[in-house]
Amino acid sequence: MQDRFSVKAYEPDDAEATIDIFLRAIREVASKDYNPAQITAWAKVDDAEIWAQYRASRPTWLAMDGSKPIGFTDLKSDGCLDMMFVSPDYQGKGVASLLLATVENAARELGFQWIFTEASLTARPFFERKGFVVVTAQQVEKRGQILSNFLMEKTLA
Repeated sequence: MQDRFSVKAYEPDDAEATIDIFLRAIREVASKDYNPAQITAWAKVDDAEIWAQYRASRPTWLAMDGSKPIGFTDLKSDGCLDMMFVSPDYQGKGVASLLLATVENAARELGFQWIFTEASLTARPFFERKGFVVVTAQQVEKRGQILSNFLMEKTLA
């Protein structure tokens, strides 16, 4: 049930949990849409300190199951939903929907008319169900590997 989950603002102590969710989501979920070399290139955090600075530099939220972090998302100052990852153990349970609602509410409060994201092959169907449209397909380079993703946007009502 989605109502057993809550959302809290990111705190510096949450860096390790967000890294763990990021790596597991790519290795255990996105791996169905990308090959092993692409997953290896993508599922890497070179510097945990820099990661923590990025998380703290913008609004970032964690989805919680009690006291356990189970997903996270963020919103950059240009309206970009840069990251949204959900623990593999909580896929399909409404966590991403809860996180997206949090981002959309924050974006509206900031006066954004629309938000955008660069969705992976794995995430594209979720974002389409939530009203995002594909602007363009993209090929991005990560550590020597080319990964397909989609620039998607959504107008906020």
